[in-house]
Amino acid sequence: MRLRTTLPAAVAVLALATGCGAADMTKQASPFANAGGAKSVTLSVQSWVGAQSNVAVAQYILEHKLGYRVDTVQVDEVPAWDALSQGRVDALLEDWGHPDQEKRYVTDKKTIAPGGDLGVTGHIGWFVPTYLAEQHPDITDWRNLNKYASLFRTAESGGKGQLMDGSPSYVTNDKALVKNLKLDYQVVFAGSEAAQITQMKQFAKEKKPFLTYWYSPQWLFEKVPMTEVKLPPYKEGCDAEPAKVACAYPHTPLQKYLNADFAKTGGKAAAFLKRFRWTTEDQNEVSLMIADRKMDPQEAAKKWVDSHPAVWKKWLS
Repeated sequence: MRLRTTLPAAVAVLALATGCGAADMTKQASPFANAGGAKSVTLSVQSWVGAQSNVAVAQYILEHKLGYRVDTVQVDEVPAWDALSQGRVDALLEDWGHPDQEKRYVTDKKTIAPGGDLGVTGHIGWFVPTYLAEQHPDITDWRNLNKYASLFRTAESGGKGQLMDGSPSYVTNDKALVKNLKLDYQVVFAGSEAAQITQMKQFAKEKKPFLTYWYSPQWLFEKVPMTEVKLPPYKEGCDAEPAKVACAYPHTPLQKYLNADFAKTGGKAAAFLKRFRWTTEDQNEVSLMIADRKMDPQEAAKKWVDSHPAVWKKWLS
């Protein structure tokens, strides 16, 4: 869930790890990763539904159109870079921007190779339900949030307004933003994206106010319309010092990365993954099937592949 230093989020329905805490790659690494010419591929899967949608479709095409065996490894954002560098996984299909890891592994060590744009632009922000924004139009300006803090008080927010985040292991700027913008709010972690979604859906069902850290692309916007709160504009470098951040999150073109050896020797699989590029609408279509309609990821992938041949056939040539 993911900014220049991070992100968005976990979905329990995905049967993935629900947080971005340190994954034990010694137990999760696939024996097929970097398998020296074997027709197999190991893909890293992060814990948010958009990332699983990418992997589900890529896995389906690799297996059913290109004849590869595909393993997937449940791994969090920063550990994924370590695993990719070490050849424990072959590809990471959705990165929200980790400049430190990019410099270390892509620029300096050259153990990871860029895989190109995913085609989706990610953005993190603060959101209120649209029904609340319609009642109080000025609530969408951060300078007016203190006026409405009492609306967002909960048992967990200690008398302040609640700013709901997902997993405490995600890297966000929210605590710094609350402090530096002098907001009468407390960041409260739901524990995972799944828990956060459950809370938002319940609040929306009861038409209650909520203020939440959230991100796009995300299928939930179709079920719970939300309006972004305008934070001070993002400018290059305004988030360079985490403790001093007082600006909005950037819009980040999401990137793919491959293990450098796999990028050179991975044959059709590596070429396919470099060409894999789709739209926010494509990703949300698959995500909605997985997270909201409770479809098995491979069933959702098959349904999307069957109905979009003009898109994915370009990835094969």
